[in-house]
Amino acid sequence: MTEKPGDSDRSFEERLRVARDRQGLDPRPKKDFDPHAVSGSALGVGLRVGLELVVALVVAVAIGYGLDKLFGTFPILSLVFVPVGGAAGVMNIYRMFAPKPDKTDRA
Repeated sequence: MTEKPGDSDRSFEERLRVARDRQGLDPRPKKDFDPHAVSGSALGVGLRVGLELVVALVVAVAIGYGLDKLFGTFPILSLVFVPVGGAAGVMNIYRMFAPKPDKTDRA
């Protein structure tokens, strides 16, 4: 045996790393995760866009209806919150497709 004690440790670590990579045991380093980034199939993106719009409208109408019931002004607040919900849905879609600033540009 002509190896020095430190060499065998490095060799073992290298062999261990290669074996773990071959078996897929070590997770690949991921890029920064952005939950609002658009990725995936066209069907997935289309469903997300539709869902964003519908949910924003439903929440806004529910808030308007609840406030109408609370204050006794039935159609008024429901009609006010419909455009608010539509605007919220459109803003969500804009944020989803808007260009993201590059993180490396920050000083």
